[in-house]
Amino acid sequence: MHSLSVDLGDRSYPIYIGRQLLADAQLWSGHVPGSQAVIVTNETVAPLYLQKVRESLGQCSAITEVVLPDGEQYKTLQTLASIFDQVMADRHNRSTTFIALGGGVVGDVTGFAASAYQRGVNFIQIPTTLLAQVDSSVGGKTAVNHPLGKNMIGAFYQPGAVIIDIETLRTLPDREFAAGLAEVVKYGLISDRSFYRWLQQNMGPLLSRDEALLAQAIERSCAIKAHVVAADEREGGIRAILNLGHTFGHAIETHQGYGQWLHGEAVAAGMALALALSADRGWVERSEVDDLVALLKQMSLPYAPPQNMSVASFLDLMGRDKKVIDGRLRLVLLKPLGEAIIVDDVTEKELAAVIEGH
Repeated sequence: MHSLSVDLGDRSYPIYIGRQLLADAQLWSGHVPGSQAVIVTNETVAPLYLQKVRESLGQCSAITEVVLPDGEQYKTLQTLASIFDQVMADRHNRSTTFIALGGGVVGDVTGFAASAYQRGVNFIQIPTTLLAQVDSSVGGKTAVNHPLGKNMIGAFYQPGAVIIDIETLRTLPDREFAAGLAEVVKYGLISDRSFYRWLQQNMGPLLSRDEALLAQAIERSCAIKAHVVAADEREGGIRAILNLGHTFGHAIETHQGYGQWLHGEAVAAGMALALALSADRGWVERSEVDDLVALLKQMSLPYAPPQNMSVASFLDLMGRDKKVIDGRLRLVLLKPLGEAIIVDDVTEKELAAVIEGH
């Protein structure tokens, strides 16, 4: 097992990465202080791992299981209310621990519920998808979607621990696995050129789910994110670099309907657009855009926006993004590859050129 820390002073917490961690009762005991726990999962994950987690909570005399439907379309206020309904019916008090067992949707909804229940209770992330392991489980962003925008209703609320059992990736469908790798590629693009080159060289074995290489990729991704979060917990500055491709990607997800494109798929296309825009400005080589497109093709990920999405649709949806400040859209670009820069001066003409040309 490897571990690292997200350094936030008295709210710092560990990230554990290893095998057979779901069944490690000794690891669990230090992060569930009370006798109550709420395990929130979904219909896909529950049959695979719910019993293992329940057995590791031997010290808990009261455990509530909340099994949600699976899909981004259920990341809603209605789902949030259904969690509160079960937790209150079972009379959980302020010493309870909310445990998110699943992918990004489960983690986001559970974290938001934990932030609000009795004004905040203990919370643990157990991400079972690659995307959640390297991205959404770390950093304390929790939210639900609104029909007019993704992740528009939520809170910053840090977990007490993140437990990453890489064995859960064995049951992950190929499409979701590849979508998670898109976020891994993002970390190399924004912060670590050598890591990006390593990913290019090892993408074949990674796609074959070589566990040793996956552990390295997950640990490096989490280390980069932990460093950025520690420097800027509430995204007032540098943390925004983690959004490379996301403003384009969120527009795609909202336009297509939540769940039609996986988050990582939309981010993949968004990263290609962001890199192309960076090349248009002369900040990266055009060959580096081609290299990223080739890598995304190898990963069976989209590298262009959906054909049914117009420039006008992009501009409208991106204009509603929560990263718009005082009417100015902030985008993450690269200057050069491996170094992210946040800009707020991209014109509609530039956006239209890169969208139409991709």
